[in-house]
Formats: sequence, C-alpha cells, structure tokens
Amino acid sequence: MNDGAKTIMIVAGEASGDLHGSNLVKAMLDREPSLKFFGMGGRRLEDAGVQLVAHASDMAVVGLTEVVSKLGMILKVMRQLKASFKTNKPDLVILIDYPDFNLSLAKAAKKQDIKVFYYISPQVWAWRKGRINKIRRVVDKMAVILPFEADFYHQAHIDAAFVGHPLLDTVKTKYSRQEALHQFGLREGFKTIGLLPGSRQSEVVKLLPIMLQTAKILREKVAKIQFVLPLADTLDPAFVSSIIGDHGVDVKVIAGEIYDVVAASDMAIVASGTATLEAALLETPMLIIYKMSPLSYLLGRLFIHVANIGLVNIIAGKTIVPEFIQNDATPERLAQALLDILTDERRMDAIRKELSKIKNKLGQPGAAQRAAALAYGML
Repeated sequence: MNDGAKTIMIVAGEASGDLHGSNLVKAMLDREPSLKFFGMGGRRLEDAGVQLVAHASDMAVVGLTEVVSKLGMILKVMRQLKASFKTNKPDLVILIDYPDFNLSLAKAAKKQDIKVFYYISPQVWAWRKGRINKIRRVVDKMAVILPFEADFYHQAHIDAAFVGHPLLDTVKTKYSRQEALHQFGLREGFKTIGLLPGSRQSEVVKLLPIMLQTAKILREKVAKIQFVLPLADTLDPAFVSSIIGDHGVDVKVIAGEIYDVVAASDMAIVASGTATLEAALLETPMLIIYKMSPLSYLLGRLFIHVANIGLVNIIAGKTIVPEFIQNDATPERLAQALLDILTDERRMDAIRKELSKIKNKLGQPGAAQRAAALAYGML
C-alpha cells in the first residue's frame, strides 16, 4: 500500500466493462480521493486514474475457440495480476464481467485472503450454470445490473444486490434527430440504417461483411436509403474503412457519437451484446445478429439455456426484435426482415412501444454510485 492509502485492483476485459468500471472508480474516488487503483482495462479506466498492468484491447476475444489464438497473452496477463496479490497486495479486488478470466483471478485472490467484489454478473443464468458453485466459493459480494439476477443468486446463497443498469446513466443524446442528421452529413428524407458490428475486431471481421452485403441488397430495393456506422473507440478506423472499401458500399463512419447516431437511425442492425440494450434505450427498432466459429457455436448450443440471446429480448421475456444467429445471419434474410419492418409503420410503432418498456425494468439511474457504496463498504 502507498502511504497508508487503500489499494484496489480492478479488472475489465471488454469495452463495456471499461466504461462501467471507469464510472465506478470515479464514484469511489468521490467518496475517498486517496484510494489507489491498478489492474486491467482500457482508455476510460486509465483516464479515471487506474494504473494499467495490461490493456483490455489485447485480451478481447469472442467464443470459446477464439481464445486459443490469444492464449499466450491471456496467461501472461493472468500471471502478472496474480503475482501482484503478493507484491502489491490490494485491499479489495473488483472484477467486471469477463467471467472465465475473472473467476480464475477471484480464486487466486481468495487464497491470499483478499476480498472480491464482482460488478456486472457473468450470465450464468443463461449458460454454464455450474459456474455458480465457483462464484459462491470465490466471490464475497456481487452487484448485479439485471432485475432478475439478484433473486437468481440469492437462491444459490450468494450475497448479491441489484444496483440498476449503468447504461441508464450513460445513454444520452446531444442532438435532436434533425440536428444529428445535419451534424453527421446525412440526408433528410432518407431512411437511415445504423450498422453496429460490435466493439471487438474479431466480431467486426465476421459481422460487418454480412451487414455490408445486406446494405447492398437494400440499396437496390430502396431508392432513398443511407447507412451509418458509429465507430466503437476500441476499433481502428482504418481497419473498419478497409472492410467497407472492399465491399463498395457507401457507409458514413462516425466516431465518438454512438448514441446520437443510433437515435437518428430509423432502424439498426446490431451485434448481440450491450449495444442491443443501448439501441433499446434509444427506442430504435433493430435486428440482432451474431455469428461465431462453428465449433464455438456448437459448444454454445450445448450450454445455453435461454430462448433468446439478445439482452433486449431476454429482459422483455419475449422476442420483440428479430434475432439472426449463425446460419440464419444471411444478407438476404436480414434485408427482407429489415424491409418488412421498415415498410410497416404499425409494426415499427409496436416495436418502439415494447422497447420503451425496457427502461422501466432496469431500475433507477445511479448504478455506479450504488455499486461504489457496496465496494467501499468492503474496505
């Protein structure tokens, strides 16, 4: 520890964890400015004052088989973080989502008698439920962000508290729709379709070409249509532009304005994940798409226990927006489904109405502050 200050390790392996972790760190520093943070994350955690041992962008993978290509890096970072339990023993370990990595880290922390706080639950209610026994052994307290998760963990005798969803504090727009169209150089009177292929390079490689082929089909069928891609800050603009260039589709790429871009879109094609919930909070009708390696998909089918994979549909308890998974995710099917919704105003309104109900199920704003209070109480 530094000059008597409490030291906290925080670990986030993905873009959404980096964002929500940074807000948690800020909320904890508001309570106690002398706290020292180190660990793994991205630019946002670093900007919030966390000394990074490793960068999350080096660790982001999708699917079980994709881990193999980065296994050397993953194991190296794991060794570094575990070693710090002895060399710079933290007073608390905060883990954010990223379950396979973080649960292994939690086990090592418990061996050193270090308390473990888990913010944003692994989705054990959806797949690999056997992990709940490990969570009971190695996690001291959980702060969960989906309304049904607290009861799920309480039934397994795990200390869990529902703090609300952190997106309620972050999903905000700066412009009206008309202002956004003008700001982004988009044409009024055109149908605007948002393309959200994910925040990881491996996701974009699989999903963006399908989205671009879908855009080609739509352009042939709809005279006044335009496409816009809000660039995740974890992605290299040149990398994304090169894929778009290879497909010869006119797509406006906009960095740093994801919420205004999605809000200005009539519809969006969205990679399954946090972005579907962001689009829902902005009440933008969408198609959910996901694709992984055949082996990852096959293994996933063996373990997944939910009817839907899109968070929007899971929270709604029914399918309110269509999902296109693996072999169903073809440009032809996506284009037809999008046209069916886009040309049916009553269906568009019905979807928007269902999306508007999602917000009310996610608790109240202030998730980071409530999670910070729980974590601070463990020091």
